[in-house]
Amino acid sequence: MHLSLLESLVSAGAAAPVPVLARRPAHLVGNTPVLWIDEPFAPQGRGFHAKLEGANPGGIKDRPGLYMVGEARRRDELAPGAPIIESSSGTLGLGLALAGLTYGHPVTVVTDPGMEASMVRLLTAFGAQVDQVSAPHPEGGWQEARRQRVAELLARTPGGFCPDQYHNPDNSAAYLPLAAELLAQLGRIDVLVAAVGTGGHSAGIAAGLREHCPELRLIGVDTVGSTIFGQPAAPRLMRGLGSSIHPSNVDYGAFAEVHWVAPAEAVWACRQLARRHYASGGWSVGAVALVAGWAARTYPAGTRIAAVFPDGPHRYLETVYNDVWCLEHGLLDREPPTEPDEIAEPDECVVTRWTRCSQVRDPLGRAAAKAAVR
Repeated sequence: MHLSLLESLVSAGAAAPVPVLARRPAHLVGNTPVLWIDEPFAPQGRGFHAKLEGANPGGIKDRPGLYMVGEARRRDELAPGAPIIESSSGTLGLGLALAGLTYGHPVTVVTDPGMEASMVRLLTAFGAQVDQVSAPHPEGGWQEARRQRVAELLARTPGGFCPDQYHNPDNSAAYLPLAAELLAQLGRIDVLVAAVGTGGHSAGIAAGLREHCPELRLIGVDTVGSTIFGQPAAPRLMRGLGSSIHPSNVDYGAFAEVHWVAPAEAVWACRQLARRHYASGGWSVGAVALVAGWAARTYPAGTRIAAVFPDGPHRYLETVYNDVWCLEHGLLDREPPTEPDEIAEPDECVVTRWTRCSQVRDPLGRAAAKAAVR
């Protein structure tokens, strides 16, 4: 007697993991999948494992959004119902909107004209207020202009709280569960490839992994025009990675090397991911995939490489995945080289394309200053 279709499906599903049954949206954060990525980034058998953080409701920064707010409440730094005000180019804004809904706080996201219109509408739909600065700071660019605006709003908002994602150690600590997930999914991890913006997820995940994989090599991925690793500040088309300030959450000593990636190279990688693997995202995802593919081709066979994909493609439909927009910015039909340029020192020259440097240090010398004090 043949099983019915329903019985067959039930029988097959009995051995499969049971999806989460969530009572609150915050329960959907975490336990994201890992996908094997090989061609065209690396030959078959020499690929990398991509942690798909776009499977979170809003992306990777749901994790620190919830954690920073929860910890501030636990320490009585954030009173019940008090306003949350923070600077964001987008993804943390979604995480804070989720935290505001979860814990009962109004949220204001301070951003700039570079935020996609779709992201502004999405944040508004989720109940956040969006405050947009109109001009970049003469030295710190849009990020510093946003931070100054946050300070202005806090000064006139009694009880207002800023999570300060750039300098709050809770930002990094929020990613320890992600490290535990990777260890449960992959066991040993030899190389971690992560984009760097505030420095939170690269520092937190690497610290968690090194408790079990002490020889882990961390490869940082930055964008051209970013000051994080010692390059001069310049206007940046890519959002979500890079910075025009120097966040103290960046753990410079944790990195084995850094790669800078240009926008056209990231666009190529994003579109290849979408076409070949049905899993893609924004600027950070493309840049990370490009570098992780290089690592998969370069490191010895059998090296286990994990790469963090911070978000999905949806907010980039009018930029990265829009042919007209990409043509206007000269980003189409520019396949990247198979190898990055190499520089010996991070400030040796101004990089304008994919470039690698194995010397990583804090351009402000903060680690050396702390050591001298001790």
